[in-house]
Amino acid sequence: MANLKLGDEAPDFSVDTTEGKINFHEWLGDSWAVLFSHPSDFTPVCTTELGTVAKYKPEFDKRNTKVIAISVDPVDSHNEWIKDINETQNTTVNYPIIADPDKKVATEYGMLHPNADSNFTVRSVFVIGPDKKIKLTLTYPPSTGRNFDEILRVIDSLQLTAYQSVATPANWVHGEEVVISPSVSDEEANEKFPGYKKVKPYLRLTKVESKG
Repeated sequence: MANLKLGDEAPDFSVDTTEGKINFHEWLGDSWAVLFSHPSDFTPVCTTELGTVAKYKPEFDKRNTKVIAISVDPVDSHNEWIKDINETQNTTVNYPIIADPDKKVATEYGMLHPNADSNFTVRSVFVIGPDKKIKLTLTYPPSTGRNFDEILRVIDSLQLTAYQSVATPANWVHGEEVVISPSVSDEEANEKFPGYKKVKPYLRLTKVESKG
């Protein structure tokens, strides 16, 4: 099983999807991406998740972020499942779902957890940057649906902190104050973040605009 860590290059692959054959790195291009896995087709929690992502796609688009799902079932099965998703979630699935019947991608990304179930992918989330590096990993249990507001929040943070010498505090959302990185001296902070707030020598707050 793969043990991918933050900063590792996301493994490339060529696969069939519900929108045709793709090469992952080529498909990614200069965008960010969310790759999220599902145990199998026609599962209840995942049906709600795929429908939610379809509704949220404009928000991902605003963030130059592509979304792509994966499960170990073939394309024909995915296409039948999409009909159910569209019907029950009152939406239209508008992004590709990867077919991975040989579990090659699932194995490369460490989505198979034998202690959970060796036959099905766990419900993983990978956020991948335009540099093809893994920026975030999350793994959910089968009983808990994913919070895509949180995934959008994390993407906002990742895109902001990729281009600024800042970090985002607990429960931060776009537009709120951020923390100036400890590596930035007070002198540099005065130049980069004029008017910043010094709460403690190590805790300095400011507001910045995203450049992502």
